[in-house]
Amino acid sequence: MPGWTHAFGARVMKRVILLALTLLAAALYLSLAVRADLRPLPTDLRPQSLEYRRPQFLDRHGIPLSVTYDNPWNVHEWLSLHEIPELLQEAFIASEDRRFYRHHGVDWLARSHALLQNLTALKGVRGASTITEQVVRILHPRPRTVWSRLLEGIEAARLEERFEKSEILEFYLNQVPYGRQRRGVLQAARLYFDRDPDTLSEEEMLTLAVLVRAPARLSREGGRQLAKPLARLRDVLCRSGRLAESAGKKWVSGLPLTEARLPVEAGHFLRQFVLQAADGKDTLPTGPAKIVTTLDSGLQGRIQEILDQQLRDLKNADVHNGAVLVVNHRTDEILAWVGGGASAGDNPAGWIDGVTAPRQPGSTLKPFLYGLALDRGWTAATVIDDSPLSRPVGSGMHAFRNYSRNHYGPLRLREALGNSLNIPAIRTIEFVGAQDFLDRLHELGFASLDRTAAHYGEGLALGNGEVTLLELVRAYCTLARAGVHQPLRFTLAGRYLGQSRRRIYSEEAATLVADILADREARRLEFGSSNILTFPGQTAVKTGTSNDHRDSWAVGFNHLFTVGIWMGNLDGRATDGLTGTTGPGLILRSIFAELNRFEEARPLFLSPRLAVAKICRQSGLRAQSSCPTVLEKFLPNALPAAACGHLHETAGSVVVADSQENGPVRLLQPSAGLQLIMDP
Repeated sequence: MPGWTHAFGARVMKRVILLALTLLAAALYLSLAVRADLRPLPTDLRPQSLEYRRPQFLDRHGIPLSVTYDNPWNVHEWLSLHEIPELLQEAFIASEDRRFYRHHGVDWLARSHALLQNLTALKGVRGASTITEQVVRILHPRPRTVWSRLLEGIEAARLEERFEKSEILEFYLNQVPYGRQRRGVLQAARLYFDRDPDTLSEEEMLTLAVLVRAPARLSREGGRQLAKPLARLRDVLCRSGRLAESAGKKWVSGLPLTEARLPVEAGHFLRQFVLQAADGKDTLPTGPAKIVTTLDSGLQGRIQEILDQQLRDLKNADVHNGAVLVVNHRTDEILAWVGGGASAGDNPAGWIDGVTAPRQPGSTLKPFLYGLALDRGWTAATVIDDSPLSRPVGSGMHAFRNYSRNHYGPLRLREALGNSLNIPAIRTIEFVGAQDFLDRLHELGFASLDRTAAHYGEGLALGNGEVTLLELVRAYCTLARAGVHQPLRFTLAGRYLGQSRRRIYSEEAATLVADILADREARRLEFGSSNILTFPGQTAVKTGTSNDHRDSWAVGFNHLFTVGIWMGNLDGRATDGLTGTTGPGLILRSIFAELNRFEEARPLFLSPRLAVAKICRQSGLRAQSSCPTVLEKFLPNALPAAACGHLHETAGSVVVADSQENGPVRLLQPSAGLQLIMDP
């Protein structure tokens, strides 16, 4: 008997030791497995520490210009805990984790109750994840298994050791997932109620707290499924004294989901910025998740209204599209980039960006031609012959005409440019040379003019090529900056768009061109003494109209802003007689009225090196006692040396400028292959 007892005891001892070793091995294995599956916790729960795929673009005042839900985190629409209503915080705690402030990551009491309920029902009817465990699940998504619950509990305890309760709650309320890829209470409030959290009613705040259980299903089924959980949550908050007993008598019966709405539409502006970054002309910041652009959303919205109203007024003229670009040429910042007209649903052209679409510029290139002529020795008093002019084109002759079909005979360069006359412009391009003019336009950034000078010919002076509104405004900014070409900026802190700063025109020539464009008397012959292009403050203005009235333009600048407008049809159809004055010119006036509301009126800059002399109004030479006189501005080395020798009892005769093109003498007429008459 004693031997048997001893043997039995030995066997038991072996089994105990074996069991202990097994348990120890299992514990060691479990410990190693847990250690292997545990993931590192973040060192910071604030939004700037989170990864993102796409940045959010803001206007210069911090107003969103874009919204994206493709990021793994909500990094754009983050609320600090003090910005979230206390009732909304308490509703989430009451609904999701009543002992949030008493546990250390895992609520063992809630887990026990949930386990008992699930065993009684023989299925999973209740979870017991704390808010901290849900934060872990957001940080480290895993398949829903018993093993994952164990890991979440351990990581939740570690998370609470590292962060304050307030930090955990703030992260949770900004990252808790809802339907349609929305995260956090701010995005959810805007999705379901089209308002921010601090404007929600008590019922709506409770609804946000309940929806996190099953956002997709509950938002579809609305009040029918929300009523019971809302009532339970209301009762909990009423018992705690947070809600009055009378609260919640009217519950939300449905959730009219809303799409994200932005204060202004700036999609074309943002797409162009991203394209420039992709081409290496600019860089997207890699640090911040938010990029502050130069755009002014308030100005953008007001200009959008002005453009849309003008398009409605011109609907009977078969005008359906327009675009506006506004630049502060002192800082080179793009302030407004507006497109208007038929949407993609009405017209496929609605997707085209009118600011970057190449169109014929009409007369808007003439100031750059005359600026080149001034730097080549002509003056604002140089007399140009405005008489009928024909030139060989192909096997025939082309007769150039002014827009009004009038001819004014010899007149000064100031009047030729001010009245935008075509024939003097042709004589001017013959003086400077088509190739040199094209080279100058390329220096100004007109990359769309990608054909040869022989292809364009003298017609380049009248806008027979195609340019974009972006190129045109950028070039007019060069005139506004007294001849200095400076790239434009899309972001306040970013690099410039395009090439570096360089001088294109002399200061004297550029400011003299600006002075002519702002001279009301200089445009009197074609536009009248009082016209739509006369602005309250000194403003240089130029309009343009292409062949068949397909494209109409107006560009202007004052001491601070440069504005360009295009109107027409992006599908290429002609308008019913629209001109730069009758369409874009009206918009230009309205925009400058808006820009000047808060700006002190100042004159345009005029080079102090320009000299003023009294000249003969008819001949452009130094005035004599019998001459009709006018004061004119000259480059320092271009003052008229000769005195006018004409008698002025009649209209008188004047000396006109030699428009011979630089280079060898060439025969203009007859041209090779010219057919004058055919003998039948």
